[in-house]
Amino acid sequence: MKETILQFGGGKFLRSFADFFVHEANKAGQEVGQVVVVQSTDSPRAQWLNVQQGKYQVLVRGLVEGGQVDEAREIASISRALVASQQWPEVLQVARSADLRWIVSNVTEAGYGLDAGDVIEAPRSFPAKLAAVLKARFDAGLPGLPILPCELIAENGERLLELVLQQAAHWKLEDKFVDWLGGQCIWPNTLVDRIVSSPPDDHPLLAADPLLAVAEPFALWAIEEFEGVDLFEHSAIKLVDDVEPYALRKVRILNGAHQALVCRALNRFATVREALADAETEAWLQQLLAAEIVPVVDARVEGASAFAQETMQRFANPFLDHKLSDIAVYHEQKIETRLMPTYREYKQHFGQEPVLLSEILKPFL
Repeated sequence: MKETILQFGGGKFLRSFADFFVHEANKAGQEVGQVVVVQSTDSPRAQWLNVQQGKYQVLVRGLVEGGQVDEAREIASISRALVASQQWPEVLQVARSADLRWIVSNVTEAGYGLDAGDVIEAPRSFPAKLAAVLKARFDAGLPGLPILPCELIAENGERLLELVLQQAAHWKLEDKFVDWLGGQCIWPNTLVDRIVSSPPDDHPLLAADPLLAVAEPFALWAIEEFEGVDLFEHSAIKLVDDVEPYALRKVRILNGAHQALVCRALNRFATVREALADAETEAWLQQLLAAEIVPVVDARVEGASAFAQETMQRFANPFLDHKLSDIAVYHEQKIETRLMPTYREYKQHFGQEPVLLSEILKPFL
């Protein structure tokens, strides 16, 4: 198939999320195309993807309507992986392709930052890479693209456009290109929701597939609807007028609970499931959600309390070994987006400090 998606990031989340959906849509006959992965981190992942010809397996494990699901899915939507620091000309070649239809990213909260020393010939930061890719496409006389960010950042599409425009201004790029960025490229805000983790160390498929990942059955990709996005159809994709209520609910409740567990239990338990098997920790998290997190967002999202209870059930998935150490990556940045806003708003709304949040956030206050 044609290479239609340029993807910044090839970690297990995107491979079990966007790439998973593309594979299923291709199998259903939609001919979405294939994904070119751009790797910016120091990892053997790109090598593994290329050796395995873009194929890897995702274990879909969890509870659906009271029954257990535990099955392996081979995903084959990735055509190749490129290492940005070594193969940047090839990345630009993909950007200049008339077949390209979307750009997807997941660089975590830490990736949304500029590097004052970036140069367009060899960009390092993600916004600079994206600006350089889009400039190459503009110079080739090709139309703009939808950019679909999967980072858990409020108004991620708007924020990413702002960063790319700042980078373009820093590089003193021409006004026509700046107009093209805001006029022909599409920057919808999005919300992603699927718990993805590493497989058990003793899983029999791991020896043959170092890219093996585990995903829960639940998945949601909420994307603000814009004319021209022209997405493929998938049960997990939901086009919405405003992604903010979905983002607020997910980031503050589910991701906030994850980060709170890191603060509370990282030194005592290895996984989320192990932490919640401890009665004291489970009761503590229930209390945190019910007394301090849900009351802050309840008026702005639909079904906050029910979503909190569903979150606890998802955390208790008997198959999911979601490592607290994985959630702890970029912990300080995640604290700032997932817990600090709730802490501040609780104080503002109720005129006092939230007891449980204050306790775990003390090192960050």
